[in-house]
Amino acid sequence: MLQERIEPAWLDAFEAVLRRCAVQPGDTVAVLSESQSRPVLVELARLAAARLGARVFGLVMPTVFASGTPPARSTGASDALQHIAPAVAALAGSTLVVDCTVEGLMHAPELPAILEGGARVLYVSNEHPEALARLAPLDDGSLERRVKEHVKRLRGAREMRVTSEAGTDLRISLQGAVAGGNWGYTTRPGTMTHWPGGLALAFPAAGSVDGRLVLAPGDVNLTFKRYLEQPVTLVIEADYVTRIEGTGLDAELMRSYIAAWNDREAYAVSHVGYGLNAAARWDSMALYDKRDFNGTELRAFAGNFLYSTGANEVAGRHTLGHFDLPLRHCTVTLDGTPVVEQGRLLA
Repeated sequence: MLQERIEPAWLDAFEAVLRRCAVQPGDTVAVLSESQSRPVLVELARLAAARLGARVFGLVMPTVFASGTPPARSTGASDALQHIAPAVAALAGSTLVVDCTVEGLMHAPELPAILEGGARVLYVSNEHPEALARLAPLDDGSLERRVKEHVKRLRGAREMRVTSEAGTDLRISLQGAVAGGNWGYTTRPGTMTHWPGGLALAFPAAGSVDGRLVLAPGDVNLTFKRYLEQPVTLVIEADYVTRIEGTGLDAELMRSYIAAWNDREAYAVSHVGYGLNAAARWDSMALYDKRDFNGTELRAFAGNFLYSTGANEVAGRHTLGHFDLPLRHCTVTLDGTPVVEQGRLLA
């Protein structure tokens, strides 16, 4: 793979984000990658850490290709570390892990051990560096404050309800859920974030989600990196998609791909939430080649409702089958109080 030319603005953005992660001279920074990682992101992370005076080392794992499974462009659960104890120990002993793996460590089974060691983890989403630079967190801390406020509201609520004129009517119990968010950097040992940031999410406890989720034209299936062109309805009962309704290609693709995992847990809810980043754009996917785009921007654009299927540690479920589905034009309420109204994030 040819190395992309490093633009000064990209390196400046990486340095700024690592500085926001409180990297100091002499800190140990591990740059974690795999054989299918984007080389320019790995190099930018290494150079930025070095410019801040950190001691930098790279850990490159072979990308795992599991035979007999569907092609997995997005699983939400990296298995790059393969439970290799010395690799986990090296990461856990670092000040900061810059995670440049394709899927990120968020659902990786090794993540708790890394965080328990005191490391903080910054997942650099597998995006084109232009998008990362454009969505680097601002110095004014406004996104951090917004995310923290909405996470506080999620943690204090008992129920989320999601409706839309397209026909969505979803009830989500937040009792027993684990809520969190990210704003693109972290300074606290034992925590993880990802860049770009701007999400408030909840991982519901088992048996918490029921209703209908209607994907309308213009909504997004990020596993396929595709804007939907025909309506698709997901019927959800006690967390699980029990029917995928629709007559067009989009419904056929979803039915075919999720069935190919031959795993009931692939039909279950992973997380729910909504985007808070006013700088992120819904239409950006149209401007990038699929290889240059991982979709974090579309998960984070302000006012979207994000529904995801797949791994959910809170409910005790793990699977590689995964859909991330950002929807526009939804109304999201917490205990009856709207936080998003017809796709518009409320103050």
